[in-house]
Amino acid sequence: MLLRLKMYRLLLKASIYLLPFLAWSMGWEIWVACMRFVDRPVAYQQQGHFALVLFSSFIWAFMAELYRVTNVDELFRERTGARNASSASLATAVVLLAGLYFGRNDIFPRGLFVCCVASLFILTVLLHAAFRFLYRNKLRLGRATRLLIVGADQFAHEAALRLQRLSFAPCEVMAFVRLPGQQVAISSEPVYDLEQIGALHPGNGIDEAVMAIHPAQFSQIPEIMSALGKLSVPARAIVDLGEGVVVREKLFQIGRMQMLDLTTTPADSLDYALLKRVFDVCFSALVLLVTLPLTVLIALLIRLTSKGPIFFGQERIGLNGQSFKMYKFRTMQIGPPSQSDTQWTTAADPRRTRFGAVLRKTSLDELPQFINVLIGDMSVVGPRPERPHFVNQFLNEVGKYNHRHCLRVGITGWAQVNGWRGDTSIEKRVEYDLYYLQNWTFGLDLRIIFMTVFSALIGKNAY
Repeated sequence: MLLRLKMYRLLLKASIYLLPFLAWSMGWEIWVACMRFVDRPVAYQQQGHFALVLFSSFIWAFMAELYRVTNVDELFRERTGARNASSASLATAVVLLAGLYFGRNDIFPRGLFVCCVASLFILTVLLHAAFRFLYRNKLRLGRATRLLIVGADQFAHEAALRLQRLSFAPCEVMAFVRLPGQQVAISSEPVYDLEQIGALHPGNGIDEAVMAIHPAQFSQIPEIMSALGKLSVPARAIVDLGEGVVVREKLFQIGRMQMLDLTTTPADSLDYALLKRVFDVCFSALVLLVTLPLTVLIALLIRLTSKGPIFFGQERIGLNGQSFKMYKFRTMQIGPPSQSDTQWTTAADPRRTRFGAVLRKTSLDELPQFINVLIGDMSVVGPRPERPHFVNQFLNEVGKYNHRHCLRVGITGWAQVNGWRGDTSIEKRVEYDLYYLQNWTFGLDLRIIFMTVFSALIGKNAY
């Protein structure tokens, strides 16, 4: 939900920032039409003024931010947005006039200047109207976010209805959680007690948890957060502190509701969602293309040295506790699935084939996982995905284990390049995964890839 709201904000900002280019073309056409209407020659050329348009776009971007023209919240506070749009347009015009004066550009037609500024104002108002129209007419950007509402009284019921009426961030309520002492006002969706949240195991289809509770119940948030910890999904809280009370720290506005973000993760940032995903797709496609001859050779050797399929697919747990099938080159003899799903690989594992031992030692068996990255199940860098059997075991044994599922799992990770891979300490792996979660940057991803290439491909714990 938060990521979708940020995408909506980005779309509005990008559209506003690009308006000067459209306003210049529109203003030019209006001015030329006016000159022809009064039967006057057009002695000015449209070409050759890209630098001026580019300069005006920078000035406009600054003024648009200053007068909150790019602010999504303002869309719902003003009827037309004309006040802010006129202020930003006039301020931009003043700066441009100063620039034209000091730049000694005496031949720039005044009528053209007025037409361009007027076009900028009109386009801004129309753009705001278009965004409001899309909002009110239920624009759908992807599938609905599936919510677990914490709270089951009338307040929670009304909050759920308001969430489901959102357009640019469509929501679907899957279930409610009744807090102690609450009178249930829900009749259409399942209602669980707080103690029953554990029954909603990871991978149940819930994307986010939203607390719809009164301020008097905020003291229960630590207990609720502890119960929600097993779901490994983002947690938000609807904040209703009364008339005129606005909280800006970790608060985001969605429609007319204020929500407090309780578990901010890199997955909610545009850098993570856009930059990292673009890098994952490009990098994975490049690796698969460059290693295609090697992939064919490995496939041929697997076929010649042992019986069975070339690829091995195994269920793993990924982002938000969702399961997916992870692919590898097969490195072991064919055995019952229960064996591979519940047993660790050891240094002298008798199940390995002779060629499989070489693949595992060099980590070349991981190459097919770049297909998982292209599909979107994994990232190049992230916490390593684990099998469901061990996830269920570690949930009860290792504190904050499920926090690692707040990010997309990866082929390599911070724990792996620091030596914590294979049959090593789970606590240490979680410690390093949590460090990555709290300190993620795109630069850290590049550092991990560099360390993987030069030090982690052949390691003492790779077998």
